[in-house]
Amino acid sequence: MNGEEGLAPTFTGFAIALLIGLLVGIEREHKRRSGELGTGGVRTFVLIAEAGALGAWLALALGSAWIFVGIGALVTALIVAGYLAETRADPRSIGLTTEISALIVYLLGGAAVTEARELAVALAIATSAVLAFKQPMHGLVERLGRDDIQAGLKLLIASFIVLPVLPRHAVDPWGVLNPYEIWLLVVLISTLSLAGYAATRILGPERGLVLTGIAGGLVSSTAVTLGFARQSRERGAVPDALAAGLLLAWTVMFVRIAVEVAVVHRPLLARLALPLGLMTVAVLAVVVVLRPRKDATAQRDRLAQVELKNPFRLTPSIRFALIFAVVLLAVELARRHVPGRGLYLVAGLAGLTDVDAITLSMARLARDGGDATVAAGSIVTAALTNTAVKCALVATLGAQPLARRVYVATGVLLATGIGSLVLL
Repeated sequence: MNGEEGLAPTFTGFAIALLIGLLVGIEREHKRRSGELGTGGVRTFVLIAEAGALGAWLALALGSAWIFVGIGALVTALIVAGYLAETRADPRSIGLTTEISALIVYLLGGAAVTEARELAVALAIATSAVLAFKQPMHGLVERLGRDDIQAGLKLLIASFIVLPVLPRHAVDPWGVLNPYEIWLLVVLISTLSLAGYAATRILGPERGLVLTGIAGGLVSSTAVTLGFARQSRERGAVPDALAAGLLLAWTVMFVRIAVEVAVVHRPLLARLALPLGLMTVAVLAVVVVLRPRKDATAQRDRLAQVELKNPFRLTPSIRFALIFAVVLLAVELARRHVPGRGLYLVAGLAGLTDVDAITLSMARLARDGGDATVAAGSIVTAALTNTAVKCALVATLGAQPLARRVYVATGVLLATGIGSLVLL
């Protein structure tokens, strides 16, 4: 902090600083009244934020950062003194959450009178959220196992250590296999899946079939299909509820396709909006018809169990990268030798096992100058093929009441999808 370039309008900066102190202070005051120990309440936090703003303003005005540092040291000493007095009076008060929050408020108060006021406000909101959501965050940690933590760390390694060192140019004679882009898309798919997995862990199976289907669909709509198909054979199974949850997982697949296309080549999303929208509406219409009856509510908790494994593991990620590379090569060869219908054939075959790989490859094709209509049609074809495969799984593994409902939904979905291909 030096010179006058960092000076912000004085009144606005101080007002923001006071609001920051008030925001965090209200949360801390509420915790104190509910029995949580700690030094300082709403007034203390407002004053600390004001001290930070004054310290930063004087430092900017006089051109000496040591003023802000010195005032900060004094505030820190007072916080430490209050903490020591609190712990001596009651050993149960050992904990640094309030004290660390006070130091953060001092720094944010200082930032509020600089050009970083928007960042200060955002961080103040984030700080209040972290403090307010103590129980949900602790509950989430309790739900996480060692494998979940390791998977998260592996995803970070794959994103920030492996990805930057990969070659950013094609390494094959056809010019389609770019290691950096392939692994980047692997990270994208893993992140989407991990978000869905985290949602299922946070929500828990007790939330019922609907939420399980939606969150589970982000991880794997095939896994949800398999899980619900098996459960349909259990005594007391409610086929309407199971079918609704299963179909919602299928609907999430369309949302996932849209997200993947938007990330790789957003203009292609305009071509896909109509078919994806029509198929989504068709499935949701069936879900409304099959909505669980009231007598299904008592049984839904027991039937909401779906075994979902953490989606980011090294071996499956490498396998997906290899599958994606094969699909890229197949698409390129089809484009060169049998354009048009050849791409639809490749998409149909790819959709037998996975929709993500063909979606990403066709989005890349359109981005690199390929026919957008063919790319969109190929993605829809893969989605329809994948839907037919999941219907076959239900027919094979599920009870007949569930299978009959899925047959109807699949018929509606296939008719809608094929009709939308004509409109492309």
